[in-house]
Amino acid sequence: MKTIFKSLLAITVLSLVLSSCGNGGSEKGSQGALSSSAAEKVYVAPGEHDEFYAFVSGGFSGQLAVYGLPSGRLFKVIPVFSVDAEKAYGFNEETKPMLNTSHGFIPWDDSHHPDISQTAGELDGRYVFINGNNTPRIAKIDLTTFETTEIIEIPNSAGNHSSSFVTENTEYVVAGTRFSVPYPQKDMPIDEYKGNFKGALTFIAVDPKDGAMDIKFQIMMPGFNYDLSHPGRGDSHGWFFFTTYNTEEANSLLEVNASQNDKDFIAAINWKKIEEYVNNGGGTKAPAKYAHNVYDEETHAATTTMKDEIVIVNPSDVPGAIYFMPTPKSPHGCDVDPSGEYIVGSGKLAAELTIHSFSKMIKAIDEKKFDGDAYGIPILQYEATLAGSVKQPGLGPLHTEFDGKGNAYTTFFISSEVVKWKLGTWEVIDRKPTYYSVGHLMIPGGNSRKPFGKYVLAMNKITKDRYIPTGPEVTQSAQLYDISGDKMELLLDFPTIGEPHYAAGIPASILEANSKKIFKLEESKHKYVTKSEAEAKVVRDGNEVHIYMTMIRSHFAPDNIEGVQVGDKVYFHVTNLEQDYDVPHGIAMIGANTSELLIMPGQTETFIWEPKQIGVWPFYCTDFCSALHQEMQGYVRVSPKGSNVPLTYTLDGDAVDAE
Repeated sequence: MKTIFKSLLAITVLSLVLSSCGNGGSEKGSQGALSSSAAEKVYVAPGEHDEFYAFVSGGFSGQLAVYGLPSGRLFKVIPVFSVDAEKAYGFNEETKPMLNTSHGFIPWDDSHHPDISQTAGELDGRYVFINGNNTPRIAKIDLTTFETTEIIEIPNSAGNHSSSFVTENTEYVVAGTRFSVPYPQKDMPIDEYKGNFKGALTFIAVDPKDGAMDIKFQIMMPGFNYDLSHPGRGDSHGWFFFTTYNTEEANSLLEVNASQNDKDFIAAINWKKIEEYVNNGGGTKAPAKYAHNVYDEETHAATTTMKDEIVIVNPSDVPGAIYFMPTPKSPHGCDVDPSGEYIVGSGKLAAELTIHSFSKMIKAIDEKKFDGDAYGIPILQYEATLAGSVKQPGLGPLHTEFDGKGNAYTTFFISSEVVKWKLGTWEVIDRKPTYYSVGHLMIPGGNSRKPFGKYVLAMNKITKDRYIPTGPEVTQSAQLYDISGDKMELLLDFPTIGEPHYAAGIPASILEANSKKIFKLEESKHKYVTKSEAEAKVVRDGNEVHIYMTMIRSHFAPDNIEGVQVGDKVYFHVTNLEQDYDVPHGIAMIGANTSELLIMPGQTETFIWEPKQIGVWPFYCTDFCSALHQEMQGYVRVSPKGSNVPLTYTLDGDAVDAE
């Protein structure tokens, strides 16, 4: 019977996808991104700037990409959870610690949900946070430098999917587990899942002064799957809402066995109440090993601290802090409108789109309108929290955002479309096809109190005939829609890196003024900084050779080094002396078991070279920097181990004896 059910489901989904593909073919020839009006709306003239930044997650690439809107131009790929050869992230000695975990050095992860820091419910543009899904982590990217500056590992979690979303004043970033697991971890039969596995919801405090992260507490919830989440705002500030599925607590063939219940839950968490409980000494301190990695912009280097304790909160110990709102069926998105009144639960298998009311939820709590409980957590009556529902909205709803004008926009994965509907009346106003199988969407500021309702960006899983073929897989893509009028208009398709899973957007005007231009040499506290060519030197310490090197248009100092021996461990500590905006330099050494370095003005970076052959080996600048870029090079002479060739180097053509 299960096999028949799966076959019928597969046929239904395939027919819907194919029909959407067919519709796309007819529309493409008559309207859309090729029309002249659309082209004019996305055209950014040479020398002009885009209006918005879009931070689009790289999914399985582990990175975060920065695009301009409306042009769709890719400006930067920010390395976060994966090594990056272009920028030497995870290769140079300064950033290797960023990828440390309790499991060791993990140079890859699956990055899903970026979220921008907020103040008073509005985007402030200080930081972007993003989750690592596979080895649970939360990263912080500093938006003055567009570099990852902090990563904290999340213990007791697995599949860190319900992350990373911030509260109204960035008091907390949340990290909810997708997979429930035994707590504490132990060797036990998987088929004893029900009642024995737990789902951890982690609240990470963010220091308002410098953004430093620290795990404040972890709520040990029933063993459901926790999908997406968003904070309350306005009257609902102090609450956080998480969708759950697999309330059946199945552990096998979830596509069937986790789709039995007519309704799953939205977990409503009063984090203010739990915070007060913890501040007053509540919770249990429990052992937990996890890594906390911090990049210091003064030392230009990262360090890892291994933590060993966490505060665990049992829901039964804080009565009145957690409730379940039933919502149909296998929900994905959990989205809160700008006022904080409406909570949208997107049931992937539901016939209608369900909207809950925060004020009705509070009333139902006060009047104790409960339908039993789940593991001691009260279940509110469905009708008591229901604000309304959107009838026949589409098939496979996933994610909703808001334009600040009273409208909501929801993606529908199976019917491949974005649907616009009205808050309060729940009527469908407009719908536009996507190409194809859309996942998430983004309106700049669309999950804050102040959305900038000009564009919707839809992120698609399949593109099929939209681009020239590139083997078995075609590029994934995003599509830009104009939502400034009553009807949506498709303006642009553009390819994206990795899997464009989710995005956050912000006006460029908020970020541009704070963008860091250089690192001031006089402020550098790097252990091996060389602040002038006169300070350049080469030092031997046993079989270690430390080269204190500078780079400036268009030469290295020193540029010729002799006396290195086979078997030495050679450290290149390289400082870019430029103090001019947008003048990085690179360096690569033949045979080095690492990437080239890309070094910003005023920055110092280190790589290690272990020569295994005698000879004279070149190094050179890898980043085109001037008309004499090709002349920016040097040599290292490598002699046999035990050779009596003295360690020397040249500065400005003059030979100098090394220390």
